[in-house]
Amino acid sequence: PAPDPDFARPEFFDAQLAGVAAMRTLAANGTFQVALLDGVTGSGKTEVYFEAVAETIRRGRQSLILMPEIALTGPFLERFSRRFGVRPLEWHSELTPRTRQRNWASIAAGEAPVVVGARSALFLPYADLGLIVVDEEHDQAYKQDEGAHYHARDMAVVRGHIAKFPVVLASATPSVETEVNARKGRYQRVALPSRFGGQHMPHIEAIDLRREPPPRGRYISPRLAGEIRTAIERGEQALLFLNRRGYAPLTLCRACGHRFACTICDAWLVDHRFRQRLVCHHCGFSMPRPPTCPHCAAEESLVAVGPGVERLQEEAAALFPDARSMVLSSDLITSIETMRAELTEIAEGRVDLIIGTQLVAKGHNFPRLNLVGVVDADLGLGNGDPRAAERTWQLLNQVIGRAGREQGRGRGYLQTHQPEHPVMKALVACDREAFYTSEIEARERTGYPPFGRLASLIISAGDRPTAEGFARRLVASAPREEGVLLLGPAEAPLAVIKGRYRFRLLLKSARNFDLSDYLRHWLAHAEKPKGNLKLEVDVDPQSFL
Repeated sequence: PAPDPDFARPEFFDAQLAGVAAMRTLAANGTFQVALLDGVTGSGKTEVYFEAVAETIRRGRQSLILMPEIALTGPFLERFSRRFGVRPLEWHSELTPRTRQRNWASIAAGEAPVVVGARSALFLPYADLGLIVVDEEHDQAYKQDEGAHYHARDMAVVRGHIAKFPVVLASATPSVETEVNARKGRYQRVALPSRFGGQHMPHIEAIDLRREPPPRGRYISPRLAGEIRTAIERGEQALLFLNRRGYAPLTLCRACGHRFACTICDAWLVDHRFRQRLVCHHCGFSMPRPPTCPHCAAEESLVAVGPGVERLQEEAAALFPDARSMVLSSDLITSIETMRAELTEIAEGRVDLIIGTQLVAKGHNFPRLNLVGVVDADLGLGNGDPRAAERTWQLLNQVIGRAGREQGRGRGYLQTHQPEHPVMKALVACDREAFYTSEIEARERTGYPPFGRLASLIISAGDRPTAEGFARRLVASAPREEGVLLLGPAEAPLAVIKGRYRFRLLLKSARNFDLSDYLRHWLAHAEKPKGNLKLEVDVDPQSFL
Protein backbone atom coordinates (compact mmCIF):
# COMPACT_ATOMS: atom_id res chain seq x y z
CA PRO A 1 0.00 0.00 0.00
CA ALA A 2 1.04 3.58 -0.64
CA PRO A 3 2.07 5.80 2.29
CA ASP A 4 -0.89 7.77 3.68
CA PRO A 5 0.05 11.46 4.19
CA ASP A 6 -2.79 11.82 6.74
CA PHE A 7 -2.21 8.54 8.63
CA ALA A 8 -0.87 10.07 11.88
CA ARG A 9 -0.46 13.81 11.78
CA PRO A 10 1.83 14.82 14.65
CA GLU A 11 1.25 17.60 17.13
CA PHE A 12 3.88 20.26 16.54
CA PHE A 13 5.26 22.70 19.08
CA ASP A 14 5.10 26.43 18.45
CA ALA A 15 8.81 26.56 17.59
CA GLN A 16 8.23 24.02 14.80
CA LEU A 17 5.12 25.54 13.19
CA ALA A 18 6.97 28.04 10.99
CA GLY A 19 9.23 25.24 9.74
CA VAL A 20 6.25 22.97 9.04
CA ALA A 21 4.52 25.72 7.05
CA ALA A 22 7.71 26.39 5.06
CA MET A 23 8.11 22.68 4.20
CA ARG A 24 4.49 22.36 3.05
CA THR A 25 4.75 25.51 0.93
CA LEU A 26 8.03 24.37 -0.60
CA ALA A 27 6.55 21.03 -1.69
CA ALA A 28 3.24 22.56 -2.83
CA ASN A 29 5.01 25.05 -5.10
CA GLY A 30 6.79 22.16 -6.80
CA THR A 31 9.46 24.37 -8.38
CA PHE A 32 13.23 24.31 -7.90
CA GLN A 33 14.30 25.77 -4.61
CA VAL A 34 16.85 24.64 -2.03
CA ALA A 35 15.91 24.92 1.64
CA LEU A 36 18.31 24.40 4.54
CA LEU A 37 16.40 22.85 7.43
CA ASP A 38 18.72 24.13 10.14
CA GLY A 39 17.68 22.68 13.48
CA VAL A 40 19.61 21.95 16.66
CA THR A 41 20.07 18.29 17.63
CA GLY A 42 16.77 16.92 18.94
CA SER A 43 14.62 19.68 17.39
CA GLY A 44 12.46 17.25 15.40
CA LYS A 45 13.86 17.93 11.92
CA THR A 46 12.69 14.53 10.67
CA GLU A 47 9.02 15.13 11.57
CA VAL A 48 9.21 18.60 10.02
CA TYR A 49 10.58 17.49 6.66
CA PHE A 50 8.07 14.61 6.68
CA GLU A 51 5.50 17.36 6.01
CA ALA A 52 7.24 18.14 2.70
CA VAL A 53 7.16 14.41 1.88
CA ALA A 54 3.43 14.23 2.79
CA GLU A 55 2.63 17.16 0.51
CA THR A 56 4.61 15.55 -2.34
CA ILE A 57 2.65 12.29 -1.87
CA ARG A 58 -0.63 14.25 -2.07
CA ARG A 59 0.54 15.71 -5.38
CA GLY A 60 1.14 12.19 -6.73
CA ARG A 61 4.91 12.59 -7.12
CA GLN A 62 7.85 10.57 -5.78
CA SER A 63 10.14 11.60 -2.91
CA LEU A 64 13.72 10.53 -2.19
CA ILE A 65 15.22 10.74 1.30
CA LEU A 66 19.01 10.34 1.26
CA MET A 67 20.79 9.13 4.40
CA PRO A 68 24.58 9.00 4.91
CA GLU A 69 24.70 5.55 6.52
CA ILE A 70 22.52 2.45 6.11
CA ALA A 71 22.94 1.95 9.88
CA LEU A 72 20.59 4.92 10.34
CA THR A 73 17.77 3.47 8.26
CA GLY A 74 16.37 1.04 10.90
CA PRO A 75 14.99 3.53 13.46
CA PHE A 76 14.17 5.92 10.62
CA LEU A 77 11.97 3.32 8.85
CA GLU A 78 10.05 2.80 12.10
CA ARG A 79 9.46 6.57 12.44
CA PHE A 80 8.32 6.74 8.83
CA SER A 81 5.93 3.82 9.39
CA ARG A 82 4.41 5.49 12.48
CA ARG A 83 3.83 8.68 10.47
CA PHE A 84 2.64 7.26 7.13
CA GLY A 85 1.29 3.79 8.04
CA VAL A 86 3.73 1.84 5.85
CA ARG A 87 7.48 1.59 5.38
CA PRO A 88 9.11 3.27 2.38
CA LEU A 89 11.17 1.45 -0.23
CA GLU A 90 14.84 0.97 0.75
CA TRP A 91 17.93 1.26 -1.46
CA HIS A 92 21.40 0.41 -0.11
CA SER A 93 24.22 -2.12 -0.45
CA GLU A 94 22.73 -4.64 2.00
CA LEU A 95 19.74 -5.49 -0.22
CA THR A 96 19.60 -8.93 -1.83
CA PRO A 97 19.83 -8.99 -5.65
CA ARG A 98 16.17 -10.05 -5.87
CA THR A 99 14.98 -7.19 -3.63
CA ARG A 100 17.19 -4.75 -5.53
CA GLN A 101 15.65 -5.86 -8.84
CA ARG A 102 12.10 -5.60 -7.49
CA ASN A 103 12.67 -2.17 -5.95
CA TRP A 104 14.31 -0.87 -9.15
CA ALA A 105 11.25 -1.96 -11.18
CA SER A 106 8.82 -0.39 -8.66
CA ILE A 107 10.66 2.94 -8.74
CA ALA A 108 10.80 3.00 -12.55
CA ALA A 109 7.06 2.18 -12.78
CA GLY A 110 6.15 4.97 -10.32
CA GLU A 111 4.81 2.44 -7.78
CA ALA A 112 7.20 3.63 -5.03
CA PRO A 113 6.01 7.02 -3.72
CA VAL A 114 8.90 7.32 -1.22
CA VAL A 115 12.44 5.90 -1.43
CA VAL A 116 14.97 5.98 1.43
CA GLY A 117 18.52 5.19 0.51
CA ALA A 118 22.25 5.78 0.55
CA ARG A 119 23.96 8.09 -1.95
CA SER A 120 23.58 5.73 -4.95
CA ALA A 121 19.76 6.02 -4.68
CA LEU A 122 20.18 9.41 -6.37
CA PHE A 123 20.70 7.70 -9.73
CA LEU A 124 17.65 5.41 -9.75
CA PRO A 125 15.19 5.72 -12.66
CA TYR A 126 12.35 7.60 -10.93
CA ALA A 127 9.14 7.91 -12.93
CA ASP A 128 8.27 11.33 -11.49
CA LEU A 129 10.64 12.57 -8.79
CA GLY A 130 9.25 15.67 -7.06
CA LEU A 131 11.37 16.10 -3.89
CA ILE A 132 14.80 15.19 -2.54
CA VAL A 133 15.64 15.41 1.17
CA VAL A 134 19.34 15.11 2.10
CA ASP A 135 19.42 14.21 5.80
CA GLU A 136 22.64 15.07 7.72
CA GLU A 137 23.74 16.99 4.60
CA HIS A 138 27.14 17.80 6.15
CA ASP A 139 28.16 14.14 6.37
CA GLN A 140 31.38 13.08 4.67
CA ALA A 141 29.80 9.75 3.61
CA TYR A 142 27.94 11.56 0.81
CA LYS A 143 31.24 11.92 -1.08
CA GLN A 144 32.23 8.92 -3.20
CA ASP A 145 36.00 8.67 -3.59
CA GLU A 146 36.21 5.49 -5.68
CA GLY A 147 35.17 4.94 -9.27
CA ALA A 148 33.01 7.89 -10.25
CA HIS A 149 33.87 10.75 -7.89
CA TYR A 150 30.79 12.75 -6.87
CA HIS A 151 29.16 14.40 -3.86
CA ALA A 152 25.56 13.22 -3.45
CA ARG A 153 24.45 16.46 -1.75
CA ASP A 154 25.69 18.59 -4.63
CA MET A 155 24.30 16.18 -7.23
CA ALA A 156 20.91 16.26 -5.47
CA VAL A 157 20.85 20.05 -5.93
CA VAL A 158 21.88 19.62 -9.59
CA ARG A 159 19.14 17.03 -10.17
CA GLY A 160 16.54 19.29 -8.54
CA HIS A 161 17.69 22.21 -10.73
CA ILE A 162 17.49 20.15 -13.94
CA ALA A 163 14.08 18.60 -13.19
CA LYS A 164 12.65 21.75 -11.49
CA PHE A 165 11.67 20.36 -8.07
CA PRO A 166 12.56 21.39 -4.47
CA VAL A 167 15.51 20.04 -2.46
CA VAL A 168 15.71 20.04 1.36
CA LEU A 169 19.10 19.88 3.10
CA ALA A 170 18.70 18.97 6.78
CA SER A 171 21.42 19.31 9.43
CA ALA A 172 22.14 20.52 12.96
CA THR A 173 25.68 21.41 11.85
CA PRO A 174 25.51 22.51 8.18
CA SER A 175 28.60 22.32 6.02
CA VAL A 176 30.39 25.65 5.55
CA GLU A 177 29.42 25.57 1.85
CA THR A 178 25.72 25.23 2.70
CA GLU A 179 25.93 27.83 5.48
CA VAL A 180 27.49 30.36 3.05
CA ASN A 181 24.74 29.68 0.49
CA ALA A 182 22.11 30.27 3.18
CA ARG A 183 23.77 33.48 4.38
CA LYS A 184 23.93 34.80 0.82
CA GLY A 185 20.26 34.01 0.18
CA ARG A 186 20.84 31.31 -2.43
CA TYR A 187 19.21 28.77 -0.10
CA GLN A 188 16.12 29.41 2.05
CA ARG A 189 16.95 28.90 5.74
CA VAL A 190 14.24 27.16 7.77
CA ALA A 191 15.39 27.36 11.40
CA LEU A 192 14.42 25.14 14.35
CA PRO A 193 16.33 26.86 17.17
CA SER A 194 15.06 24.82 20.13
CA ARG A 195 14.65 21.19 21.07
CA PHE A 196 11.41 19.25 20.71
CA GLY A 197 9.33 19.25 23.91
CA GLY A 198 11.24 22.14 25.45
CA GLN A 199 14.32 20.06 26.34
CA HIS A 200 17.50 22.04 27.03
CA MET A 201 20.65 21.76 24.94
CA PRO A 202 23.47 19.88 26.73
CA HIS A 203 25.79 21.78 29.06
CA ILE A 204 29.37 21.36 27.77
CA GLU A 205 32.62 21.58 29.74
CA ALA A 206 36.25 21.15 28.70
CA ILE A 207 38.54 18.98 30.82
CA ASP A 208 42.09 20.31 30.41
CA LEU A 209 44.26 17.17 30.32
CA ARG A 210 47.34 19.27 31.08
CA ARG A 211 45.88 20.04 34.53
CA GLU A 212 43.64 17.00 35.11
CA PRO A 213 45.44 14.09 33.42
CA PRO A 214 44.23 10.51 33.76
CA PRO A 215 46.37 8.07 35.79
CA ARG A 216 49.39 6.61 33.98
CA GLY A 217 48.30 4.00 31.42
CA ARG A 218 44.68 5.18 31.57
CA TYR A 219 42.69 7.46 29.25
CA ILE A 220 39.63 8.49 31.28
CA SER A 221 40.32 11.46 33.57
CA PRO A 222 39.23 11.25 37.23
CA ARG A 223 36.58 14.00 36.76
CA LEU A 224 34.99 12.25 33.76
CA ALA A 225 35.10 8.89 35.56
CA GLY A 226 33.30 10.46 38.54
CA GLU A 227 30.60 11.99 36.34
CA ILE A 228 29.99 8.66 34.57
CA ARG A 229 29.74 6.84 37.90
CA THR A 230 27.18 9.37 39.17
CA ALA A 231 25.11 9.11 35.96
CA ILE A 232 25.00 5.30 36.11
CA GLU A 233 24.02 5.38 39.80
CA ARG A 234 21.11 7.67 38.85
CA GLY A 235 19.92 5.08 36.31
CA GLU A 236 20.99 7.17 33.32
CA GLN A 237 23.08 6.10 30.35
CA ALA A 238 26.53 7.46 29.55
CA LEU A 239 28.48 7.49 26.30
CA LEU A 240 32.26 7.44 25.89
CA PHE A 241 33.23 8.63 22.41
CA LEU A 242 36.57 7.93 20.70
CA ASN A 243 36.83 7.97 16.93
CA ARG A 244 39.34 5.14 16.78
CA ARG A 245 38.46 1.51 16.10
CA GLY A 246 40.15 -1.51 17.66
CA TYR A 247 42.18 -1.84 20.86
CA ALA A 248 45.25 0.27 19.99
CA PRO A 249 46.48 2.02 16.82
CA LEU A 250 50.05 0.71 17.16
CA THR A 251 51.86 -2.34 18.54
CA LEU A 252 55.62 -2.21 19.18
CA CYS A 253 58.35 -4.27 20.80
CA ARG A 254 59.78 -2.81 24.01
CA ALA A 255 63.04 -4.69 23.49
CA CYS A 256 64.03 -3.58 19.96
CA GLY A 257 61.46 -0.93 19.01
CA HIS A 258 60.00 -2.94 16.09
CA ARG A 259 56.63 -1.54 14.97
CA PHE A 260 54.05 -3.74 13.28
CA ALA A 261 53.24 -2.25 9.87
CA CYS A 262 51.12 -3.45 6.94
CA THR A 263 53.11 -5.33 4.29
CA ILE A 264 51.44 -3.53 1.36
CA CYS A 265 50.36 -0.17 2.84
CA ASP A 266 52.15 2.73 4.49
CA ALA A 267 50.19 2.24 7.72
CA TRP A 268 50.54 0.66 11.17
CA LEU A 269 48.56 -2.46 11.98
CA VAL A 270 45.73 -1.82 14.45
CA ASP A 271 45.43 -4.23 17.37
CA HIS A 272 41.92 -5.76 17.50
CA ARG A 273 41.75 -7.76 20.76
CA PHE A 274 38.15 -8.92 20.27
CA ARG A 275 39.27 -10.68 17.06
CA GLN A 276 42.80 -11.46 18.31
CA ARG A 277 44.33 -9.99 15.15
CA LEU A 278 46.45 -7.08 13.93
CA VAL A 279 44.56 -5.41 11.07
CA CYS A 280 45.27 -2.82 8.35
CA HIS A 281 42.30 -0.44 8.02
CA HIS A 282 43.22 0.48 4.43
CA CYS A 283 43.58 -2.84 2.60
CA GLY A 284 42.11 -5.36 5.06
CA PHE A 285 45.35 -7.32 5.60
CA SER A 286 45.39 -9.04 8.99
CA MET A 287 47.60 -11.40 10.99
CA PRO A 288 47.38 -13.07 14.40
CA ARG A 289 49.07 -11.20 17.25
CA PRO A 290 52.36 -13.13 17.63
CA PRO A 291 53.59 -14.33 21.04
CA THR A 292 57.14 -13.07 20.35
CA CYS A 293 58.68 -10.18 18.43
CA PRO A 294 59.33 -11.26 14.79
CA HIS A 295 62.37 -8.96 14.67
CA CYS A 296 64.31 -9.83 17.84
CA ALA A 297 62.39 -12.90 19.12
CA ALA A 298 61.92 -11.30 22.56
CA GLU A 299 59.09 -12.85 24.58
CA GLU A 300 56.31 -10.85 26.28
CA SER A 301 57.81 -7.63 24.91
CA LEU A 302 54.91 -6.50 22.69
CA VAL A 303 53.01 -3.48 23.96
CA ALA A 304 49.90 -1.72 22.65
CA VAL A 305 50.37 2.05 22.21
CA GLY A 306 47.44 4.46 22.41
CA PRO A 307 43.74 3.81 22.94
CA GLY A 308 40.95 2.45 20.75
CA VAL A 309 37.34 1.77 21.75
CA GLU A 310 38.13 -1.83 22.77
CA ARG A 311 40.82 -0.58 25.18
CA LEU A 312 38.37 1.96 26.58
CA GLN A 313 35.94 -0.85 27.35
CA GLU A 314 38.70 -2.68 29.24
CA GLU A 315 39.39 0.47 31.27
CA ALA A 316 35.66 1.09 31.83
CA ALA A 317 35.21 -2.49 33.09
CA ALA A 318 37.86 -1.81 35.76
CA LEU A 319 36.37 1.58 36.72
CA PHE A 320 32.68 0.58 36.61
CA PRO A 321 32.59 -3.20 37.26
CA ASP A 322 28.79 -3.35 37.68
CA ALA A 323 27.92 -1.33 34.56
CA ARG A 324 26.57 -3.07 31.45
CA SER A 325 28.70 -1.77 28.58
CA MET A 326 28.55 -2.12 24.79
CA VAL A 327 31.04 -1.17 22.08
CA LEU A 328 29.55 0.29 18.90
CA SER A 329 32.10 0.21 16.08
CA SER A 330 31.72 -0.53 12.37
CA ASP A 331 34.29 -3.37 12.41
CA LEU A 332 32.32 -5.26 15.10
CA ILE A 333 29.02 -5.22 13.21
CA THR A 334 28.47 -8.36 11.15
CA SER A 335 25.19 -7.25 9.54
CA ILE A 336 22.65 -4.44 9.48
CA GLU A 337 20.30 -6.65 11.55
CA THR A 338 22.96 -6.96 14.27
CA MET A 339 23.37 -3.19 14.29
CA ARG A 340 19.64 -2.61 14.61
CA ALA A 341 19.38 -5.13 17.46
CA GLU A 342 22.20 -3.40 19.37
CA LEU A 343 20.64 0.04 18.90
CA THR A 344 17.32 -1.35 20.16
CA GLU A 345 19.04 -2.72 23.29
CA ILE A 346 20.46 0.75 24.01
CA ALA A 347 17.15 2.52 23.34
CA GLU A 348 15.35 0.13 25.71
CA GLY A 349 17.83 0.87 28.52
CA ARG A 350 19.55 -2.54 28.66
CA VAL A 351 22.98 -0.88 28.41
CA ASP A 352 24.47 1.54 30.97
CA LEU A 353 27.63 2.63 29.19
CA ILE A 354 28.01 2.97 25.42
CA ILE A 355 31.55 3.13 24.02
CA GLY A 356 31.57 4.14 20.39
CA THR A 357 33.23 5.59 17.32
CA GLN A 358 31.60 8.12 14.94
CA LEU A 359 28.92 5.49 14.28
CA VAL A 360 27.12 6.74 17.42
CA ALA A 361 27.20 10.41 16.34
CA LYS A 362 24.69 10.20 13.51
CA GLY A 363 20.98 10.59 14.02
CA HIS A 364 20.42 8.05 16.81
CA ASN A 365 17.95 8.74 19.59
CA PHE A 366 18.83 7.19 22.96
CA PRO A 367 16.09 8.29 25.43
CA ARG A 368 18.04 7.62 28.66
CA LEU A 369 21.40 9.00 27.51
CA ASN A 370 22.28 12.12 29.50
CA LEU A 371 26.08 12.18 29.61
CA VAL A 372 28.65 12.16 26.80
CA GLY A 373 32.41 12.06 27.39
CA VAL A 374 34.72 12.73 24.44
CA VAL A 375 37.96 10.95 25.30
CA ASP A 376 40.22 12.72 22.76
CA ALA A 377 38.54 15.88 21.44
CA ASP A 378 41.76 16.96 19.64
CA LEU A 379 41.97 13.83 17.50
CA GLY A 380 40.62 15.34 14.26
CA LEU A 381 42.45 18.68 14.49
CA GLY A 382 46.01 17.59 13.84
CA ASN A 383 46.00 16.78 10.11
CA GLY A 384 46.52 18.70 6.88
CA ASP A 385 42.85 18.80 5.93
CA PRO A 386 41.52 22.35 5.32
CA ARG A 387 38.16 21.14 6.67
CA ALA A 388 39.65 19.71 9.90
CA ALA A 389 38.17 22.40 12.18
CA GLU A 390 34.75 22.14 10.51
CA ARG A 391 34.67 18.35 10.77
CA THR A 392 35.74 18.34 14.41
CA TRP A 393 33.06 20.94 15.22
CA GLN A 394 30.38 18.91 13.42
CA LEU A 395 31.36 15.53 14.86
CA LEU A 396 31.62 16.69 18.48
CA ASN A 397 28.42 18.73 18.21
CA GLN A 398 26.56 15.74 16.84
CA VAL A 399 27.88 13.26 19.40
CA ILE A 400 27.21 15.56 22.39
CA GLY A 401 23.80 16.25 20.86
CA ARG A 402 22.82 12.64 21.64
CA ALA A 403 22.57 13.63 25.34
CA GLY A 404 19.47 14.89 27.14
CA ARG A 405 17.05 14.55 24.23
CA GLU A 406 14.04 13.30 26.23
CA GLN A 407 14.55 13.72 29.97
CA GLY A 408 16.89 15.58 32.29
CA ARG A 409 19.66 17.96 31.27
CA GLY A 410 22.33 16.57 28.97
CA ARG A 411 26.00 17.08 29.84
CA GLY A 412 29.05 16.86 27.61
CA TYR A 413 32.72 16.68 28.64
CA LEU A 414 35.56 17.30 26.20
CA GLN A 415 38.94 15.88 27.22
CA THR A 416 41.43 18.13 25.44
CA HIS A 417 45.03 19.32 25.54
CA GLN A 418 44.09 22.61 23.86
CA PRO A 419 40.97 24.10 25.49
CA GLU A 420 41.96 27.50 24.05
CA HIS A 421 41.46 26.23 20.45
CA PRO A 422 38.66 28.17 18.69
CA VAL A 423 36.70 24.95 18.06
CA MET A 424 36.81 23.96 21.76
CA LYS A 425 35.90 27.48 22.90
CA ALA A 426 32.93 27.62 20.50
CA LEU A 427 31.70 24.18 21.62
CA VAL A 428 31.90 25.06 25.34
CA ALA A 429 30.17 28.41 24.76
CA CYS A 430 27.57 26.78 22.44
CA ASP A 431 28.36 29.65 20.08
CA ARG A 432 27.83 28.30 16.58
CA GLU A 433 27.67 31.79 15.05
CA ALA A 434 31.18 32.55 16.30
CA PHE A 435 32.50 29.30 14.85
CA TYR A 436 30.89 29.73 11.43
CA THR A 437 31.87 33.39 11.19
CA SER A 438 35.54 32.71 12.00
CA GLU A 439 35.69 29.64 9.74
CA ILE A 440 34.04 31.46 6.82
CA GLU A 441 36.42 34.42 7.24
CA ALA A 442 39.44 32.06 7.25
CA ARG A 443 38.23 30.27 4.09
CA GLU A 444 37.56 33.57 2.31
CA ARG A 445 40.97 34.95 3.29
CA THR A 446 42.84 31.86 2.05
CA GLY A 447 40.67 31.19 -1.02
CA TYR A 448 39.50 27.72 0.05
CA PRO A 449 36.02 26.34 -0.81
CA PRO A 450 33.41 27.71 -1.10
CA PHE A 451 35.40 30.85 -2.03
CA GLY A 452 37.81 28.99 -4.28
CA ARG A 453 37.99 25.74 -6.21
CA LEU A 454 40.18 22.70 -5.58
CA ALA A 455 40.94 19.67 -7.70
CA SER A 456 43.14 16.78 -6.72
CA LEU A 457 45.05 14.41 -9.02
CA ILE A 458 46.30 11.14 -7.53
CA ILE A 459 48.92 9.21 -9.49
CA SER A 460 49.63 5.64 -8.41
CA ALA A 461 51.83 2.81 -9.68
CA GLY A 462 53.38 -0.45 -8.52
CA ASP A 463 56.72 1.24 -7.79
CA ARG A 464 57.74 4.67 -6.52
CA PRO A 465 59.95 5.90 -9.44
CA THR A 466 57.22 5.17 -12.03
CA ALA A 467 54.56 7.09 -10.06
CA GLU A 468 56.86 10.03 -9.28
CA GLY A 469 58.24 10.23 -12.83
CA PHE A 470 54.78 10.34 -14.40
CA ALA A 471 53.62 12.94 -11.85
CA ARG A 472 56.59 15.20 -12.70
CA ARG A 473 56.00 14.87 -16.46
CA LEU A 474 52.31 15.65 -15.92
CA VAL A 475 53.18 18.84 -14.02
CA ALA A 476 55.64 19.88 -16.76
CA SER A 477 52.86 19.60 -19.38
CA ALA A 478 50.35 21.72 -17.41
CA PRO A 479 49.24 24.89 -19.24
CA ARG A 480 50.43 28.08 -17.54
CA GLU A 481 47.28 29.95 -16.56
CA GLU A 482 47.08 33.03 -14.38
CA GLY A 483 44.91 32.37 -11.37
CA VAL A 484 45.65 28.63 -11.22
CA LEU A 485 48.03 27.42 -8.52
CA LEU A 486 49.47 23.93 -9.11
CA LEU A 487 51.00 22.29 -6.02
CA GLY A 488 53.08 19.12 -6.16
CA PRO A 489 53.87 16.47 -6.98
CA ALA A 490 54.15 15.43 -3.36
CA GLU A 491 54.11 11.98 -1.84
CA ALA A 492 50.63 11.33 -0.43
CA PRO A 493 50.29 11.24 3.39
CA LEU A 494 49.30 7.59 2.89
CA ALA A 495 52.16 6.96 0.46
CA VAL A 496 51.39 3.27 -0.21
CA ILE A 497 47.96 1.63 -0.28
CA LYS A 498 47.45 -1.97 -1.42
CA GLY A 499 50.98 -2.07 -2.77
CA ARG A 500 50.55 1.02 -4.95
CA TYR A 501 52.80 4.06 -4.49
CA ARG A 502 50.85 7.33 -4.53
CA PHE A 503 51.71 10.93 -5.46
CA ARG A 504 49.32 13.87 -5.29
CA LEU A 505 48.87 17.11 -7.21
CA LEU A 506 46.54 19.84 -6.00
CA LEU A 507 45.04 22.55 -8.18
CA LYS A 508 43.66 25.71 -6.60
CA SER A 509 41.81 28.51 -8.39
CA ALA A 510 39.36 31.35 -7.81
CA ARG A 511 35.65 30.60 -7.56
CA ASN A 512 34.84 32.17 -10.94
CA PHE A 513 37.49 30.16 -12.83
CA ASP A 514 36.34 27.10 -14.84
CA LEU A 515 38.70 24.58 -13.28
CA SER A 516 36.97 21.57 -14.87
CA ASP A 517 37.50 23.01 -18.35
CA TYR A 518 41.18 23.65 -17.53
CA LEU A 519 41.56 20.05 -16.40
CA ARG A 520 39.86 18.67 -19.55
CA HIS A 521 42.15 20.73 -21.81
CA TRP A 522 45.30 19.81 -19.85
CA LEU A 523 44.65 16.06 -19.63
CA ALA A 524 43.53 15.83 -23.29
CA HIS A 525 47.00 16.97 -24.39
CA ALA A 526 49.06 15.36 -21.60
CA GLU A 527 50.76 11.96 -21.59
CA LYS A 528 48.27 9.15 -20.93
CA PRO A 529 48.91 6.69 -18.08
CA LYS A 530 49.93 3.27 -19.42
CA GLY A 531 50.54 -0.15 -17.98
CA ASN A 532 50.48 -0.15 -14.20
CA LEU A 533 49.99 3.62 -13.92
CA LYS A 534 46.68 5.04 -12.76
CA LEU A 535 45.46 8.64 -12.67
CA GLU A 536 42.43 9.66 -10.58
CA VAL A 537 40.89 13.13 -10.85
CA ASP A 538 38.80 14.43 -7.94
CA VAL A 539 37.17 17.84 -8.33
CA ASP A 540 36.28 19.33 -4.93
CA PRO A 541 38.17 16.69 -2.90
CA GLN A 542 36.98 15.88 0.61
CA SER A 543 39.94 13.64 1.50
CA PHE A 544 43.58 14.76 1.38
CA LEU A 545 45.19 11.45 2.29
